[in-house]
Amino acid sequence: MDRTAEPPAGRVRAAFLGPAGTFSEEALLASAAPGAVEPVPAASIYEAVTSLREGRCELAIVPIENSLEGSINVTLDLLAERAAEVQIVGEALLRVRHSLIAAGEVPLTEIATVVSHPQVPGQCTRFLRGELPGAEIVPAASTAEAVRSVVAAGDPHVAALGTTLAAKIYGATVLREGVEDRSDNETRFVWLARAQDAARGAPLRDAGATARRRCSIVFWGAGADHAGWLVRCLGEFAERDINLTKIESRPRREAMGSYMFFADLDRGVDEEPVRAALDGLRGVCEEVRVLGSYAAAAPSA
Repeated sequence: MDRTAEPPAGRVRAAFLGPAGTFSEEALLASAAPGAVEPVPAASIYEAVTSLREGRCELAIVPIENSLEGSINVTLDLLAERAAEVQIVGEALLRVRHSLIAAGEVPLTEIATVVSHPQVPGQCTRFLRGELPGAEIVPAASTAEAVRSVVAAGDPHVAALGTTLAAKIYGATVLREGVEDRSDNETRFVWLARAQDAARGAPLRDAGATARRRCSIVFWGAGADHAGWLVRCLGEFAERDINLTKIESRPRREAMGSYMFFADLDRGVDEEPVRAALDGLRGVCEEVRVLGSYAAAAPSA
């Protein structure tokens, strides 16, 4: 990643999981206002967030959950750890289509290995079990990297699960399109900014397309091992008629049984009921962190 080159006038740098041709790049291009962003590929989600924290980029866009496979754990963990430095300032929904891609034309019966991002095979289980039951699944840093590596290797027994955009960029051959289990497969991405810049938001193409606000939080507490603690926490929102669109737990990587809880609220943090609920939550939790308050994305096309 070039740390010195300045983006074109009027643009801000935005890191994404690269290389070129990933779903992250597609989400960036589909959701950013035309001409507002200079895409900067990163080797991993961690590197994308790090480039933002260290000032090499002004924004980053990272996947946070998929409708079939659930949350992207590395993103949740990074947000929890870096909530004081990095905030969610926007979101985007991308309809996801996976393709089987090879260096050249090859019968499916000759493919022994399939390379892709670890999140992808679980979204294509029917195809893999039905068409490639004996193929070894090998992880790659991203779907685009999987396609790039398959083309570079030139091995007719290896294929990748990736995007048609990546196939075009790297001169690969699409063997089969639409191999995902469901046609309504979607991935949710979040736009990130440094905490001190969060008020600026993200330069989104459809800014204002939906009036709904969303607030993302993470919380944990010493009382989590007592009966009714989580119910008491959630009661702070129920009592104020605040809908939770998501809640899940993640280990805090400390003692066994130590968890943190992520929740998305269907309201903005600037609304009085939300502020009151968070105050109440802080009364029963060791830690409550607001990961961001932002406009909810319009449904993907």
